Amino acid sequence: MTERWLSTDLHQVWLVVVSAIAIFCAVILIARTVGLRAFSKMSSFDFAVTVATGSVMAAVASSSTSLANGVLALVVLFACQWVVAQLRRRTSFAKVVDNQPIALMVDGEFIAENLTSSRVTESDVYAKLREANVLRMDDVRMVVLETTGEVSVLHGDGPVDEEILGDVRGFDPTRTPAVRDRQSDDVA
Repeated sequence: MTERWLSTDLHQVWLVVVSAIAIFCAVILIARTVGLRAFSKMSSFDFAVTVATGSVMAAVASSSTSLANGVLALVVLFACQWVVAQLRRRTSFAKVVDNQPIALMVDGEFIAENLTSSRVTESDVYAKLREANVLRMDDVRMVVLETTGEVSVLHGDGPVDEEILGDVRGFDPTRTPAVRDRQSDDVA
C-alpha cells in the first residue's frame, strides 16, 4: 500500500502532465473570454471564484476529476461571476453579496468597536501601516478594511475627499477632520 502511495506509472505521469496543461489552457481561454475581472478581488464573490478555480485546476491536474468536468465547472464558475457582477451593477443585489467596508482607524486613532466587530487586532493594523510606509501616526487619515478583506491605508498631508469614503461603515464625515467636503471647496 505504501509503495502505491509513493510511486506512479508512466501512464499516470502523462495523464497528469496533459491534464495540467489542458486545464491551464482552459483557464487562460475562459479568463480571456470573460475579461479582466476574472481574477480580480473586487468583491468577496470574486475571491471565492478565484479560490474555486485553483481547486478545480488542482483536481483536474491530479486526475481525480475529468478534464471535461473541470472545464464545465470553470465555465459555470465564471458564468456565475459574470451574472453576479451584472446584478451588482443594476440592482441592490450588491448588498446581498458584498460586505461593507469598515473604518478601523481615523486620524491616527483606533476605532475599538470596529476592530472588535471585524476581528482585526491593533497589531494587524500596525503591520498594514508599516506595509504602506507610514512613518508617523499623525500622517494616517484612515485605515479601512475593504469588502475583499484587504486593508487600505490612507495617509499623507491633507484631508481625504468625502466621496472616497461614502460607503465606509463607522465613518462619520461630521466628526473627523480627516475628510474634506468637496461641496464646501466648490463654494469657497
